[in-house]
Amino acid sequence: MRRLFSNTTFDFIGVRKYAYILTAAFFIPGLVLLLVRGLNYGIEFTGGTLVQIRSQLPVDAAALRHALDARGLIGAEIQAFGSDREYVIRARLAQAGTTAENPDSTVAAVRAALDATPLVGKYEVVRHEAVGPKVGGELRQKAMLAILMSFLAILAYLAFRFEWRFGLAAIGATAHDILGTIMFISLMRLEVSLVIVGAVLSVLGLSLNETVIIFDRVRENERKRLKLDLPDILNLSINETLPRTVLTHGTALSTMATLAIFGGEVIRPFAVVMLFGVFTGIFSSMFIAPVALMYIRRRWPLLGGTRVKSAVPSRPANPAVRGSRVSGT
Repeated sequence: MRRLFSNTTFDFIGVRKYAYILTAAFFIPGLVLLLVRGLNYGIEFTGGTLVQIRSQLPVDAAALRHALDARGLIGAEIQAFGSDREYVIRARLAQAGTTAENPDSTVAAVRAALDATPLVGKYEVVRHEAVGPKVGGELRQKAMLAILMSFLAILAYLAFRFEWRFGLAAIGATAHDILGTIMFISLMRLEVSLVIVGAVLSVLGLSLNETVIIFDRVRENERKRLKLDLPDILNLSINETLPRTVLTHGTALSTMATLAIFGGEVIRPFAVVMLFGVFTGIFSSMFIAPVALMYIRRRWPLLGGTRVKSAVPSRPANPAVRGSRVSGT
């Protein structure tokens, strides 16, 4: 069977300036939005009580908020849960900084607020759960620690498997993906829960896996002593792994799209974050990591006998890149 993208000669390094523009167009407003708006932390991180209700009638969110405010639940979060008859209410009666939330008092206040609306007698409390703010703070710290530890593990593994310059470039690309994903979460106002943290860590692993595959092909091509400059070797390596990238990530995209469309409310945020993560992972592996490696090698030009020229051509100068038959992985 004929393989897709098996003989491509795309100049990924030559169009790196367009990649810079695209990155800046997303990162600059995204970073400003993240600093101004912040993240929408879920019940696991902020502490408080979550109450899920199901009604026989459509719920008027404005009237429900007014009733909650009248019962002292000021600033409660009200979110539709799949339909206009099922809602999730997040509220807290305890003051910030207390060690625990009293879920019984909060649920009672929510019930009293609902009884003051036309929903009286026509609703049920599906579930309620509580997490203290101290536990939420610990979860937030452990989530950040997990990401930082993963960066150290990446550097240690690639320094052992390849060499430290590859690890530094991979960390730069992975940091690009993590920051971009966090900005996407802020933009979409997704609730940061443990499911979202799992999605962010999954994006990290997906991006790193693709970067390592490309770097492994770069190392193999350098060992062949090809008479090519580093930009040409990078282009050749990315093109050689392109069939695998298209097939594997195409499968991941179709799976995540299915979950995002047909999945439930619990799994949908994970699928949405992963959808974005697949795109940003491919982008960073093809444009961020190789370019970062190129500039690092220009700063420390000697690596395994290969010297990088100070002037980097915008297009592959060696006809071997155009004329060679590239085999897929």
